Amino acid sequence: MSTHNDDNTPHDETPGEHLPEGRGHGAGELSPADDPFADPGLPAHEHRRQDIDERAAQRSERTVALLFTVSVLATIGFIASYVAIPIDRIVYIWPFGHVSGLNFALGLTLGLALFCIGAGAVHWARTLMSDEEMVDERHPVAASEEVRAQVFEDFRQGVAESQFGRRKLVRNTMFGALALVPLSGVVLLRDLGPLPHDKLRHSRWKEGSLVINESTQTPLRPEDIPVGALVQAMPEGLDPHDEDFQVEIAKAAVMLVRLEPEDIKDQRSADWGHEGILCYSKICTHIGCPATLYEQQTHHALCPCHQSTFDLADGARVIFGPAGHPLPQLRITVNEDGYLAALGDFEEPPGPSFWERG
Repeated sequence: MSTHNDDNTPHDETPGEHLPEGRGHGAGELSPADDPFADPGLPAHEHRRQDIDERAAQRSERTVALLFTVSVLATIGFIASYVAIPIDRIVYIWPFGHVSGLNFALGLTLGLALFCIGAGAVHWARTLMSDEEMVDERHPVAASEEVRAQVFEDFRQGVAESQFGRRKLVRNTMFGALALVPLSGVVLLRDLGPLPHDKLRHSRWKEGSLVINESTQTPLRPEDIPVGALVQAMPEGLDPHDEDFQVEIAKAAVMLVRLEPEDIKDQRSADWGHEGILCYSKICTHIGCPATLYEQQTHHALCPCHQSTFDLADGARVIFGPAGHPLPQLRITVNEDGYLAALGDFEEPPGPSFWERG
C-alpha cells in the first residue's frame, strides 16, 4: 500500500504509521500528558510551621542563636587549648588510644566551631528565611536600568524576608561567631617561630665562653689552627645529647679561620680576632644553611644551598648570592690558660633576617 507526501511523491507505508495517535511518525505535537519531557511546573507552595506560628519561629531563632553561641565558646576553647596544653602532652582517648592532647583539643574545638556556624546558617535558611521559589527568564548580560532597579529591590526584599533586621539575637550571635573564628588562625602564628626578642637576637656565647671544637668536643688553642685551616666550633656548655642542642647550635655555631695578618683587609675584623684567627657565625644569612665550603686561596666561604659567598678576609661581606648581610663576627681572645674564648655574644643576630632586625 502506498501513500503520497505533500509533493505527491509515493512512498511505502511502514508499520510505525499504525501507532496510536500522538505516537506515530508524522503525527502532530505530543500532548502534555504524553510528553515525558514536559515542564511539570512548580508545586504549590506549602507554608512552614514557622511561617504561620510565631512561637515556632522564635524557637528556631533560639536554636540558631544557640548554635552560633556554641561556636563562639568552641573558638574560645580552641585558643585556650592552644595556649594551655603542652605540645608533648599525650592522653588516652577511647577509642583512639594514646593521642596528642593538643591536637585532639584543637581539632575538636575548631571542628565544633565551624560545624555550629554551618548548622546555624542552614537552620536559619530552612526555617526563618523565605523558601518560595522564583523563576526568572534569561536576559542579556548587559543589565538595563529597570533590571538594576529590580535587583536592588529584590535585595531589599531578601533582607526583609531573611528577617535579618528583626531577629537581632540571631544576627548578633552570628556576628560574634564569625568574628571569633578567624582568631583560630591568628594564634597559629606562634608556630612560625619564636618572637625576635631574646631567642633570636642572642645566642649561648657570652664573655669567657671557651671555643670548643665541634668534632672533638675539646677546647681550642691558637696553635690548633694552622694558617689556611677552617675549624667548626661551638660554645662550651652545649651537650649534643640535650634536647635543646639543635635549637642552640643553630644560633651559636661558628667557624674559625686563620689568615696571615697582612691578608686581612678589614681592620675591625683583625682587632676582633687573635693573631690572624677570625671567628664568624657559620649560619648563612640567607636561609640558615651552614656556609662552610672554604676556598683557602681566596679566603671565601661558600654556602652550598644558594651559592652565597662571603669574603672572610674582609669582614665576611657578601660578594655573591642572595644573602642580605655579612656573617656576624664573634670577638675572641686567649684566656689565662691559653685557650681561645669569646669576649661576648654576637653584636648582630646570627642567621637569616627577620622583621625589625636591628
